[in-house]
Amino acid sequence: MLPKPFSIGELLETVKKVLREADSAAAGSQLFKYRDMKDNKISPAGEPAGAPRQRPTNSTRRILVVDDDSDTRQLSVDVLAGSGYDVEAVKDGAAGWEALQANSYDLTITDNKMPRMTGIEMIEKLRSARMAFPVIMATGHLPTHEFARKPWLKPDVTLQRPFSNDDLLEAVKKVLRTDDTPREQIAPPPNWQSQPSAVGLRP
Repeated sequence: MLPKPFSIGELLETVKKVLREADSAAAGSQLFKYRDMKDNKISPAGEPAGAPRQRPTNSTRRILVVDDDSDTRQLSVDVLAGSGYDVEAVKDGAAGWEALQANSYDLTITDNKMPRMTGIEMIEKLRSARMAFPVIMATGHLPTHEFARKPWLKPDVTLQRPFSNDDLLEAVKKVLRTDDTPREQIAPPPNWQSQPSAVGLRP
């Protein structure tokens, strides 16, 4: 039993403990897992790969989760999929940027400190491409100094770890509720694209 409110870290430790103690009879649990690691599609645990499943109300909303920590990434997928969202996940900002160019999503949730490309570098790519795309940054270390220097890189919502599953879901609902109306965004300076990025990438 895990009384609310609790953080994602506390829930993760409880899940790990339960899974370690569970035997093969626990295969019918309601957690979700990746259906195919190649395309990061997910399906309920225990279902055959490719088996059709009922699509809940929120499944028309597609969310991309970007996080280099496999446990945190999977837990975010579980929480969001359990609330009916269509979720895909990748392991760093570079893979996130590739996915955002190749597919259509309603929202991305990203960590910041990741190999190959950080979360803020991925956001910088989005802004450079003039992609008006909603972003939630969920991380243990918010790049507040970078946001102060370049306010146009600030995501729609920031969540600093540890935060609860309810905090994550509420942030998602908030962003998706307001996404149908024009969002006020701070525009980058006119010569921004012609300058090298302070985080080491050219837009």
